[in-house]
Amino acid sequence: MGWAELANSKPDGYTIAGNNIPHIILQPLQRKNAGYQLEDLEPVALFQATPIGLAVLKTSPIRSLKDFVAYAKGNPGAITIAGSGTYTGHHLGHLQFQKLAGIKVTYIPFTGAAPQVAAFLGGHAMAILANSNDLVQHQDKIRILAMGSEKRFAALPEVPTFKELGYQMTCSIDRGVCVPKGTPEERIKILESAFLKIARNREIQRQMVEQGFVPVAMDVAASKKYIADLTVDYTELVKELEGK
Repeated sequence: MGWAELANSKPDGYTIAGNNIPHIILQPLQRKNAGYQLEDLEPVALFQATPIGLAVLKTSPIRSLKDFVAYAKGNPGAITIAGSGTYTGHHLGHLQFQKLAGIKVTYIPFTGAAPQVAAFLGGHAMAILANSNDLVQHQDKIRILAMGSEKRFAALPEVPTFKELGYQMTCSIDRGVCVPKGTPEERIKILESAFLKIARNREIQRQMVEQGFVPVAMDVAASKKYIADLTVDYTELVKELEGK
């Protein structure tokens, strides 16, 4: 709804929105009535990433990703996984891992990270696919089985990646800011400069790492290329996962 509102807003440089990847790519790919197309959103900058990890509560008998897969194979559909939304990074991570591991688990979509995490911590789901900042915040209560980063996540160095454990997948949520298509270039440049100044600030970066984020500082050109490359990858992935 937010991106549809942005796409239909006056492109004057005064209306901006959070740019969440891969959500902005996946929504119009999967829904004909998403209310916007990817090209309606002009990237300004990307400033942080959150690798997605799979976790269970510390009270769970599942102690490793191997245990998780074995239980899922022995009990098809019994494992419930809390995620944020459908056709989001969490949902695609679920679909990817389910296919790669040859298992069947039940994905429960929540309206956002806060209700997703609350439900999981309250015992209403057996596992969670969560953003790295939420995993870091609640690491004393949970057991993280694997991370969707390319290499081990700095804030959780003891947790292996899915790739280390034999599953060729990565999953992450990247964040930035965008404006409506048609926004004057000179105004985009002003916004780009302001956001990159913040993103490159050493103290801000330190705080991001401490809170479980990966600092990023991509300008307009780099953001556009990154999104374009991911759009190709996700278009193929969605077709493959949906059997099209």
